Amino acid sequence: MLRTAATLAPEDAATELLSGADALPYFDPDLDRDPLPPPVRELRDAVHAADALLICTPEYAGALPGAFKNLLEWLIGDDDPRSISGKRVGIVNISAAPTGARDAHQSLRTVLRYAGADVVTDVAIPVERAMIDGNGLVDGPMIRDRVEAVMAALVPF
Repeated sequence: MLRTAATLAPEDAATELLSGADALPYFDPDLDRDPLPPPVRELRDAVHAADALLICTPEYAGALPGAFKNLLEWLIGDDDPRSISGKRVGIVNISAAPTGARDAHQSLRTVLRYAGADVVTDVAIPVERAMIDGNGLVDGPMIRDRVEAVMAALVPF
């Protein structure tokens, strides 16, 4: 979904996909001090540089995946004024599951609210597996319209 959103962003918007969550150490408040582990520093620097964030997560076992929750925990302790606290954030979630991944979506809202993020758009989109092409992009008129609306809500920021 995030790669799809990047292709649908307005031309004047620069997008960057975050990677490296698998390199983050397990969150430990004792490690949340200088010098930070390099993957944590890189994560926080990327968030600091962003004007806004777009987040999408799958659901595993009825909740946020543990690795993604770990990433969010590293962002919560950041006291830099460019941190996730106060940062404009969009949530767009897709799911082919009958539940629409609503538990992960709700968990993400809860964590972002706790982190102080300013969630400016929050969309869950049902998708059929056939709508995902060989490159992992999601296609279809309804998908494009809804994702373009999400990007339009974020880009002014």
